[in-house]
Amino acid sequence: MPKLTIDGREFQVAEGRTILQAIDDLGLLMNGVDIPHYCWHPKLTIDGSCRLCQVEIEGMPKLQIACNTPVTDGMKVHTQSERVAKARRGVMELLLINHPLDCPICDQAGECKLQDYAFDYGVAGARTREPRRPAKKAIELGPTIVFDQERCILCRRCVRFCREVPKTGELGVFNRGDESLLETFPGTPLDNPYSMNVADICPVGALGTRDFRFKIRVWFTDDVESVCNQCARGCNIVASRSNNKIYRYVPRRNDQVNDTWMCDHGRMSYKLNAQGRVTQARADGKPVSAAAATGRAGELVRAARAAGGRIVGVASPFSSNEELEAFQGFLAELGAGPARFAVPRGESDDILIEAEKAPNAAGCRALGMQESADDLGRAELALVIGHTTHAAGFADVRHVVLIDTHESALSARADVVIPARTFLEEPGHFTNVDGIVQAFQPVVEPNFEALSQREALDEIRKAFAAEPARESA
Repeated sequence: MPKLTIDGREFQVAEGRTILQAIDDLGLLMNGVDIPHYCWHPKLTIDGSCRLCQVEIEGMPKLQIACNTPVTDGMKVHTQSERVAKARRGVMELLLINHPLDCPICDQAGECKLQDYAFDYGVAGARTREPRRPAKKAIELGPTIVFDQERCILCRRCVRFCREVPKTGELGVFNRGDESLLETFPGTPLDNPYSMNVADICPVGALGTRDFRFKIRVWFTDDVESVCNQCARGCNIVASRSNNKIYRYVPRRNDQVNDTWMCDHGRMSYKLNAQGRVTQARADGKPVSAAAATGRAGELVRAARAAGGRIVGVASPFSSNEELEAFQGFLAELGAGPARFAVPRGESDDILIEAEKAPNAAGCRALGMQESADDLGRAELALVIGHTTHAAGFADVRHVVLIDTHESALSARADVVIPARTFLEEPGHFTNVDGIVQAFQPVVEPNFEALSQREALDEIRKAFAAEPARESA
C-alpha cells in the first residue's frame, strides 16, 4: 500500500486512488484534512472542473488538483501553503463573479458549501464593477426540482448523477465559455425516480426540491439519523425536525446500503407518519383509554385459552426486530406457534428500490415466522401487530386484537384496537434485504396516547395473567 504524507502526517492508502479518494477513504476529508472541493463527489466520476481542490506536491512545479491526481508511494502533499491559499482565493473569486448576493433569501443558506468556502477561503470583497450575468429564476425542471439558474457554478455534479445513477441523462451544460448554462434537454423534464438527489449533491442553492422550498430555515431544525421504511433496502436517512414536526428526509451515506442516494418515493414518505393514524384506543366499538384496551385484550386472550380455542399471531414486516421478538415470545407463552406475516410487493430496479415494500421482512424470517398471505382459517382469537394481511383473511376468526399505527379495513373489524408508535417515535432495529441490521432513533413524539408494540404486548400479558375480578354476591 502506498504511503502518502499530507501536511507532515503519513498515511497508508489503497493503491490506484486519487488524493481526494484516499483521504475520503480514511474518513479525513474536511474532517482533519481540509481540501475544499465542488465538482468532486465520492460516488460520481471525476470531472476536474472547479479547480478548488488544488494542492502542492513536492517535486511538481505546478499545483495539482487533488481529485484527479493518483497517489504514488512516498508522495508528499501540502494543503495549507501560501501558494495553495492564493490559488483557492483566485478560484473562489472567479466562482463568485456572477453569483448573486442573496444568501439571506436562499434556501441553501446554512448548509451551502459556496457560503462556507467563501468565508473560509475567499476574498473579502469583489473587485469587479460589471453587472452580474442575468439568468433565469425558479425554473421548474420537472415535478420535483426547482432551479435558480443564476446561482449555478457549473460543477456538473447533477449532470453526471443523471447520466451515471438513474442513467436518464436529462441534464446538460449548453453553450460555451461565459455563456454556459445548465438546462434540461429540449422536451425532457427532470423526472426519474431519483430526481431529488440532485438537490442534495448541489453544493450551492441552484437546485432545490419543490417540497422543501421556502418551508423552514435549516438552522431551526435538528437532524436525527434513521432508516427509510418504504422497502427492504433500508436506505440510511437523516430526518430534519422542528417543534415536533418532520420537515424532510435526506439520504445519509452508507456505502454498504445506499451509497449517498435514496429514491423520491422514500424521501416523500415522511408525510405518511401523520396521515391516517390510529389516534384513539377502542374496545368493542367504543373509545377507551389504552389501559382499558389492553385490559380488554387480556380478557379475550384469557377467554380464548380457557375455551381451548385456537390463537393465531399475525406480525408485520414494518415492526422492529425488538417488537417482533417480543411478539414471538408472547405467542410461545400462549402455545400459539410462530407468527405469520405477509409482505406487500411492488416495482423494483437495479439501483436501490426493492420489490418488498417493507423494511423488516428479513427480520421476520430470521425469527422463524411463516410468510403467508392465505386466510387464517378458523380461530378463536387473532393477535395482530400491523395490517399487512388483508381483513378478508380474518373471516373465520371470532375475535381480533390489533396493535397498529394506521387505520385500515382490519382496524374497522377488530374487537380491540390499540394505537401504536411508528418507527419515527421509538428506537429499534430493522434487518434489510442483505441481512444488515440497522438502528433507528425516535424523531418525534405522538400527540395522542400511543404505546410501543412491546409496551402494548407487556400490558396485554399482565392483563391476561391477572386474576379475573369476582362478581359481588
